[in-house]
Amino acid sequence: MGTLTIRSLNDSVKQALRERAAARGVSMEEEARSVLANGVSGDASRSFQDETLYAAIRRSVEPHGGFDVDLPERGPARRPPQFAACLSGKRILLIIGGGIAAYKALDLIRRLRERGAAVRVVMTAAAQEFVTTLSAGALSADHVFTDLFDRNDEHDVGHIRLSREADLVVVAPATADLMAKLANGHASDLASTVLIATDKPVLMAPAMNPKMWSHPATRRNRATLQKDGIAFVGPAKGEMAESNEAGEGRMAEPLEIVAAIEALLDVGPKPLAGRKIIVTSGPTHEPIDPVRYIANRSSGKQGHAIAAALARLGADVRLVSGPVGIADPAEVTTLHVETANEMKDAVEQLLPADAAVFVAAVADWRSETSAGEKIKKVAGEGPPALQMIENPDILAGVGHHKKRPSLVVGFAAETQDLVRNAEAKLRKKGADFIVANDVSHEGGVMGGDRNRVRIVSKAGVDEWPEMSKDEVATRLAALIAERLKTITV
Repeated sequence: MGTLTIRSLNDSVKQALRERAAARGVSMEEEARSVLANGVSGDASRSFQDETLYAAIRRSVEPHGGFDVDLPERGPARRPPQFAACLSGKRILLIIGGGIAAYKALDLIRRLRERGAAVRVVMTAAAQEFVTTLSAGALSADHVFTDLFDRNDEHDVGHIRLSREADLVVVAPATADLMAKLANGHASDLASTVLIATDKPVLMAPAMNPKMWSHPATRRNRATLQKDGIAFVGPAKGEMAESNEAGEGRMAEPLEIVAAIEALLDVGPKPLAGRKIIVTSGPTHEPIDPVRYIANRSSGKQGHAIAAALARLGADVRLVSGPVGIADPAEVTTLHVETANEMKDAVEQLLPADAAVFVAAVADWRSETSAGEKIKKVAGEGPPALQMIENPDILAGVGHHKKRPSLVVGFAAETQDLVRNAEAKLRKKGADFIVANDVSHEGGVMGGDRNRVRIVSKAGVDEWPEMSKDEVATRLAALIAERLKTITV
């Protein structure tokens, strides 16, 4: 028996609960109980929104306060055959690290096996202090590996076999210790030896105290692992197991980890199949003369990541990119432009579309005229005067276009009054929601690899924790797929 505190939920979850409760004529607490009960049942009719709401509510279960709610283990889900087979034939090696979040790994095993995956488990000595090998073995229906020097397992160099026979290695929870060992090449136990020996993709789901997660050593290790090609999911922000501790460090929920696994193995559902989506990315360059131009620091990393994430969900993505120094994303049709006017023309020629996502940092102004030759310095005359004129507003133009897509998403890059400016942009531009991010220099968003965004819509503001730009893209693509599912044309 756990306890649930409605007030601890974020605003977007409260709003979703409020609307569902009003539609059914019940209290928010009763609706929350219903969501949890359905989550345990494995009902095949449950939507992505239901799964997301279940995960968000379950994260709020605390050892005190709120109202009582039963949280039994989720039994084998009664899924339609095509859902159950989405990981059929895939072999997952799950390394369970030592942390309180280890209990979630048991649910992860169940979720993976529901989808047809074969799961083998490696447990560290610390993990066995939190969950038993018996539980992990019963759920995985396989032997659980714990000892590097086990005579039975190592007669054929078992740690090498384990590392090579899987299609993907998942570390959940990924503790600071396991991250440090892999980042620095240590192989002192079975788990770390398998990680060093594997030639397969590795996905880590970090879980630790917020102070540990924010420690410079952990940040350095994560950066090293990412450069080495290790993928990450989470961590999330919220209450910790320790009393009066909160922040970023909670392990991603099992269903979030499953989605990341499906994306890495490219076996996930394709909810955007048959949908045409336009994405803009990067800066624009507004010429002053043949060698000088007006620009900004946008790298295009976030826009390109979003285009790739939408393509992974099956969309026919048309990326209109300004001048960037990164590669075109795979499985995406990319059009290269330089100026705001060129971007506007390219976008309008791609209409109609099901959705448009305007990530590009388009220059607000341009020089009224562009010199045909390089402007030279003339002694005693001082700098030339530039007459500036306003560039076209591409987002507003499409937001109010007669061929307006069913879903229009804008980005707001601000250095002050982030939410207020994003709300004003939402009203003016005809967008369905705005993705707002703080691009102040100290944040390192422009040109960096991480982002922290707020989703601003008529329903309110949903604040997402800091995460990699790839993770933002994956989460935003899922949100777009969910929104499009509810739109009828």
